[in-house]
Amino acid sequence: MDWSEIQATYPDTWLILEALEAHSEGGLRILDKVTVITTCEDGENAARAYRKLHKEFPEREFYFIHTSRETLKIEERLWVGIRSIHADPDC
Repeated sequence: MDWSEIQATYPDTWLILEALEAHSEGGLRILDKVTVITTCEDGENAARAYRKLHKEFPEREFYFIHTSRETLKIEERLWVGIRSIHADPDC
């Protein structure tokens, strides 16, 4: 499904998406082919659902996003630092 089809099907909605095909370009993650995993009531619930899915399936590429966004270009961020075994597991 492409982004315009998703926007038409789920107007003004928070979604959890899975990238089936994606690539990096100029510091952006471009999502070429995605599927909708679920809809959410608001951004807070979308973030919570994303964290749960990411924890359960760390090898898959999930995103939470609102359909009001014009494009599916996501800014890539490099993780710097050390993760502690004492870190909050819900983060």
